[in-house]
Parts: sequence; C-alpha cells; structure tokens
Amino acid sequence: MPDSVYVLSLGDDENRFSPDWLKKVHAELDAVLADPAPVAVLTTGGGKFYSNGLDLDWLMAHGDQAEQYVADVQELLARVLTFPVPTIAAVNGHAFGAGAMLAMAHDFRVMRADRGYFCFPEADINIPFTPGMAALIQGKLTPAAAIASMTTGRRFGGPDAQAIGLVDATAPETELVTQGADVVRPLAGKDRGTLGAIKSTMFAQAAAALRG
Repeated sequence: MPDSVYVLSLGDDENRFSPDWLKKVHAELDAVLADPAPVAVLTTGGGKFYSNGLDLDWLMAHGDQAEQYVADVQELLARVLTFPVPTIAAVNGHAFGAGAMLAMAHDFRVMRADRGYFCFPEADINIPFTPGMAALIQGKLTPAAAIASMTTGRRFGGPDAQAIGLVDATAPETELVTQGADVVRPLAGKDRGTLGAIKSTMFAQAAAALRG
C-alpha cells in the first residue's frame, strides 16, 4: 500500500466473478476497514482485463445456485457503491458487463487511454439488466449516456468512454495507477461514518434494489 492508497488487485486473468473471487474481494475490503488509518481504495486488474464480469462457466455448471450467485454479485456492487472510504477504479483493460458495473460502483474511474473496452453487452447477449444493476448504472450516468451504453452493447474505448461520462479520465498504461491514486489520495482523511452515510443516501434506491 503506497502511502494512504490501498491498491486492490482484481487478478491477472479475466477476473470473472467466481464465488471464490467474490470472497477474495470482500476480504480485501474487510482489510481496508480494519485499518484505522486514513485510506482510499484503488482497484485494478492485470494484463488485458479489468474484469470480464459474471463467471458464466461456473453459473452454467451450478444453475441451481443462480439466484444466490446473482445476489452475491449484487451485494459486492452495493458494498462498493456505498463503501465508507473514497474509491477509484483504474480500468487497465476490458471491463465488460458486471465488470463494468463494478467500475461504475466506484466513486471515480480512470481508464487506460490506448487499449481496452468499457461495455455493457447485455443487449447483444440477451441478458436483461436486473433492477439493481440498472439502478446502479443509471445512478452514475446521464439519461442519454445510460441509453447510449445500456441499450446498444457498444464497446467504448478510453477516450469515447470519457467523452460520454463512463469514466472521469484516461491515462497511459504506465501512469494509470499513479494518476488514479492521485485522485483519491487527498480524500483519504474523510470521516468514514459521514462518507458512508452520504453515499448510502445518494444511492439509496440503487443499493436497495441491488440488495432486494
């Protein structure tokens, strides 16, 4: 952890949301909250992917657990959305589906400028958004940006993602984590109780839908 920014690595592969992966991320977030020092959180992946979203192979093999699996995914999204310390996603590569939703759940997003796509592919893979997932995305985007990204399946590269508001900034790969850390480092001293309450109020509808 460089200074006050906790860098949470999502992994070096596609970083799909397997049950074990979800537990790992929750454990990392637990570690953040166990540290009383002022801290902010930056998440990033390795290689080509930030996260490719739902673990469809696991889901197909465990169809009887689908309802609980979706609930577990949505609980992670709700937790990040209302997390009581500042958060930023350093989107190092592809962010698809639930992986893009995880990035959206952060307070801020910075994306690699030259490679990688930010995409909600649901319209093309015939998987409608759950009410909670839709509320999360719509809570972070303008109506026009939500329509442009949620109903088209379009793949946005870094500059286009910034232009539409999916991400706040872009950076070269070599500067991605540094630039992301610079955004949240000055915010690390915010009172956790106050910040958590503010986020929970701001995104009450989305959090309730995700946890419903």
